[in-house]
Amino acid sequence: MGGIRKILFATGNEGKMREIRSILADTGAEVRSMKEAGISVKIVEDGTSFEENALIKARAVSAALAEKDCVVMADDSGLVIDVLGGEPGIYSARYMGEDTSYDVKNANLIGRMKGIPDEKRTARFTCAIAAVLPDGREFTVQAAIEGRIGYRPEGEGGFGYDPIFYVPGFGKTTAEMTADEKNRVSHRGKALEQMKEVLRENEGFDCQ
Repeated sequence: MGGIRKILFATGNEGKMREIRSILADTGAEVRSMKEAGISVKIVEDGTSFEENALIKARAVSAALAEKDCVVMADDSGLVIDVLGGEPGIYSARYMGEDTSYDVKNANLIGRMKGIPDEKRTARFTCAIAAVLPDGREFTVQAAIEGRIGYRPEGEGGFGYDPIFYVPGFGKTTAEMTADEKNRVSHRGKALEQMKEVLRENEGFDCQ
């Protein structure tokens, strides 16, 4: 299986793709999104966990490929807020509706947590990555970054829920981190590093 030089990532999210390309740069592989590859497939994310949904996406895109010449990866990630019973969790992208802006989503979550003290504002970003290899083998990994929900949006970087996710060890939100800082510690960064190791061990590709 050595020598694979193509990765197709099952997402159309440009913010994610920027992070993914940066983190996977040392693989030497060409990394494309579904849109760039001209793949359009309806995916029903009806899994009950991040890992299940990531696999659903990766399998669907892999099945849609005419030529099985690349590793198909997909992620499912979300914000898990303890005091809200794990919301929005696996429904993070669809929270309040898929077309609802994150400014509105973030404001709603902060409003729901009004009056909740720091020690009870614990939360984490969780990310599962699934990979389907050309020979049909499948792998999944999962990682998280711990933090808490801030009292107001802070920072212009990142995307999604980043402006309200405060990381005490950095003293700032993930939206205030530099791209390098975020990629080193983020849920997606950790999960992708784990997946690179899995693929190295299984001869999916050799990182440079």
